[in-house]
Amino acid sequence: MIRVLVADDHQLVRAGVRTLLDAEDDITVVAEARDGAEAIESAVGTEPDVVLMDLSMPGVDGVEGTRGVLARRPDTRVLVLTSFSDRERVREVLAAGAIGYVLKDSEPADLLAAVRAAAAGHVPIDPRVAVALLPSSGDPVRDGAVAGLSPRETEVLRLVAQGLANKQIARALDITERTVKAHLGRVFREIGVLDRTSAALWARDNLPRA
Repeated sequence: MIRVLVADDHQLVRAGVRTLLDAEDDITVVAEARDGAEAIESAVGTEPDVVLMDLSMPGVDGVEGTRGVLARRPDTRVLVLTSFSDRERVREVLAAGAIGYVLKDSEPADLLAAVRAAAAGHVPIDPRVAVALLPSSGDPVRDGAVAGLSPRETEVLRLVAQGLANKQIARALDITERTVKAHLGRVFREIGVLDRTSAALWARDNLPRA
């Protein structure tokens, strides 16, 4: 059973989310909170697996609430549920430790899938939010490689965009998985993304067709 805490300053939102989650056989809402401070206190007392955290709340907002929850319950997954999708807010709350980010106008099935993914340790991020994580202007591409990346790093990025796992990339390029991971770490830093999904989206929009 996935134990969920819902933190939002709007009672109707909390009630709607609770109704949706409690209708599932494998999810239960163990507490509600009206702001970040209550979320921190409730997380300590109820030990949820996932905290659904709104960003804009009076007093202690979702960013500080996320930091506070994870400081006291590091094994809890914080999944942001909000109507905001601007780049800086996304980066700020992910830097605070949130595992994922879902928008309030998502389909109910998408929210349920995100809760389950977060509980399993995966990184559910709404594709619209992933776009907000991308650089505002792409780096120029020269000779099949992105400026700032080596040709090999660009090859790795292209294969990530094709959906290949690290083991498959290693086999395709005749390198070790450890080398693939090292390349990916540099790629993520260079293009300013946090995960494979965002990297794939960046590659789709910025890499020339092979």
